Amino acid sequence: MYKFLQKLGKSLMLPVAALPICGILMGLGYALAPGVMGVPGAPTEGPAFIVGFLLVKAGGALIDNMHWLFVIGVAVGMADDKDGTSALAGLVSFLMMKSLLSPGVVTTIMPSLNEDINRVRLLAFEKFENVFPAILAGLIGAYCYNKFKNTQLPDWLAFFSGKRCVAIVTGVVSIAASVVLLFAWPIIFSALYAVGQAIIGLDIVGVGIYTFLNRLLIPTGLHHALNNVFWFDTVGIGDLTHFWAGRVMGDVVDGTTLNWSIGMYMAGFFPCMMFGIAGAAAAMVRAAKNKKAAIGIVLSAAVCAFLCGVTEPFEFSFMFLAFPLYVVYALLYAIFAMVTVALDFRAGFCFSAGATDWIFSASLPAARNTLLLIPIGLVALVVFYLVFYFAIKKFDLKTPGNEDEDAEAEEAKIVLANNDFTGIADGVLKAIGGKDNVASVDYCTTRLRFEIKDYTAINEKAVKAAGAAGVIRPSKNACQVIIGPKVQFVYDELKKML
Repeated sequence: MYKFLQKLGKSLMLPVAALPICGILMGLGYALAPGVMGVPGAPTEGPAFIVGFLLVKAGGALIDNMHWLFVIGVAVGMADDKDGTSALAGLVSFLMMKSLLSPGVVTTIMPSLNEDINRVRLLAFEKFENVFPAILAGLIGAYCYNKFKNTQLPDWLAFFSGKRCVAIVTGVVSIAASVVLLFAWPIIFSALYAVGQAIIGLDIVGVGIYTFLNRLLIPTGLHHALNNVFWFDTVGIGDLTHFWAGRVMGDVVDGTTLNWSIGMYMAGFFPCMMFGIAGAAAAMVRAAKNKKAAIGIVLSAAVCAFLCGVTEPFEFSFMFLAFPLYVVYALLYAIFAMVTVALDFRAGFCFSAGATDWIFSASLPAARNTLLLIPIGLVALVVFYLVFYFAIKKFDLKTPGNEDEDAEAEEAKIVLANNDFTGIADGVLKAIGGKDNVASVDYCTTRLRFEIKDYTAINEKAVKAAGAAGVIRPSKNACQVIIGPKVQFVYDELKKML
């Protein structure tokens, strides 16, 4: 499971890398044109508004459609040979599930979902188009590609043999997955909605629990179930809606008295997104074996989070590679959410908890002690930094810049004794116990990565005698042979032998 999550995490890095610049564009756009986010009294015309509006739309082109990026990234990244056919298969799967599980289709199949009593179940499908089905579709596409790319069909169906078969099989598998989700997704969504309602009466502790679950559920998209309880009027109390409508605790809306401190379910995100992520990013850079790689990935993500609260580029850079650290990350959010509410800091967001929303929400009636964000945020920066640095160093967590490939930077300088790639591959294969001992093989920048059946069959001296630079054995079922930058050519020959 760990290897699967590690590979999934690496697959997400390519689409995630495209998101920070878009988040920065949106942050600058909202700063120039706050009217786009509905700030009361903000201008909705003029040169600044036009420029800001265009920047917001340019950034939103990817931020608002990141699930499409994840489909392709996961499908290609999880495919055995990174072939583009897997991306097509992932796209087929996503389009299939997106259509079959759209509100229009599910209400036709189940007309009862249109009734008020089932409004939460219907909402589950309205919120289905997010990261979770994108990752699922990418995995389905990659699995079907790996499994059926070499399928041989009868002569009269020969046209659909091989890679042409993949998309067809993917469509069938996606229909089956849609049937399962048709029943499972609304049940899970409704259960989380019920949890959200139960949290409301817990006051500050409830804020912490909600914030923790909000972050923890980001990879699945199920955080929408909780958000609709706390932020919107759709089916919940509407903290965000009332905040931006200029209301405060005690106001009467439609005969109902607002009996919570408006903004309490949003304020806690600000110190974490603006400052905490910066501290965590600094810890990742300091702990990284390859600091240049870490800076390139997490620095832009931290700037993106600070400006406009877009946190996915940072979160998806490590949530699968080091999931225990992601749980700690969510817990830190919960702690600081409770602290901010206890200290009577109130702020709200229309888009997300970044500097732009903090500045423009400060003038609204429900905002209180907005400058407290600075000291709270600085404490968050230090705490996130210390916790992340300790965890990464203590447990050697695979955060950006601290992965195995980054430790292999020096291996890129290795020069093979000769260019007889066939001979080297043959020697390595014999030295690790022959092809009967190989469960699977892949490669990275400088190493052949084997999954093996019997670790006692490996002869490390014979591996080096074959021309390899060395052997690393991460576990009983894993073996990495250091080849150097020409590893692909040895791998190609090795695959032929297997």
